[in-house]
Amino acid sequence: MRIRIATRKSALALWQANHVAARLLELPEVEDVTLVPLSTRGDEILDRSLQKIGGKGLFIKELEVAMQEGAADIAVHSMKDVPAEMPDGFCVAALLRRANHADALVAPNGMLFRDLPEGALVGSSSLRRQAQLKMMRPDLRIEPLRGNVNTRLAKLENGDYDAIILATAGLERLELERHISQQFLPTEMLPAAAQGVVGIECLSDKTELRATLSQLNHSTTTQTTLAERAIAKTLQANCQSPVAAYAVVDGAQLDVTALVALPDGSRSIRDSVTGSPKSAEQLGEELAARLLNSGARELLDAAGASHD
Repeated sequence: MRIRIATRKSALALWQANHVAARLLELPEVEDVTLVPLSTRGDEILDRSLQKIGGKGLFIKELEVAMQEGAADIAVHSMKDVPAEMPDGFCVAALLRRANHADALVAPNGMLFRDLPEGALVGSSSLRRQAQLKMMRPDLRIEPLRGNVNTRLAKLENGDYDAIILATAGLERLELERHISQQFLPTEMLPAAAQGVVGIECLSDKTELRATLSQLNHSTTTQTTLAERAIAKTLQANCQSPVAAYAVVDGAQLDVTALVALPDGSRSIRDSVTGSPKSAEQLGEELAARLLNSGARELLDAAGASHD
């Protein structure tokens, strides 16, 4: 079997695609794996926020078109960028073992979050991160930050920001963890649904390919990802919504926590459920329903209206 991987051209996307390629080449039935690097609208439009140009799905559309047209067989994604509703004809055939879920503070000279000066300017385009930063430090100013990891680090080094927030997993994959000043605990900042998870997408009707890809699937990561993505789906949240979700398997139980907040951190709803890992999706749906009963829809509508 020969497999072509559609991938974005950023260093992190290429790392993920090469990582999947190496794993696939360990399988006896896979003879050859090649990368098909593509440019996406999300990569090309850097002067506007993702909310205004259509969300993180813009990083994925071109890759799906390549699969539909037969130019590629699979696509590799950071699952936190994948919309909770998969388009017809596509599926996530495998989820690799989750890497570090945490968000990281990157600040000059290893400065800790509590030591950032009053009114410090922090770079982050994520409303989820913005809300939780403001909940901890209402004095902070949060400004959008776009571009690949190295571009963002260069902006910090250039003095455009006092600190920036990035996903720990991305920094570790690119061997840039030396830049991390502090990793936030889930009690401080809940991650995005499936943050740190690499997923492999293919056409739903490719039965033989799906069977091959399924050998790379990590069962515990599948359970936590199902729970977290079910929350986003039930809340009808997109990748930009100020929604956080984190699930962890602890022995025979799955603990799921989620948060919905206003971007300015002035109001938030946080709740948790515990149950069997076998009921991961139902647990996520149950937790989302509880959040909705507590007023989450009102917060999400207000957040959407303020960032249109």
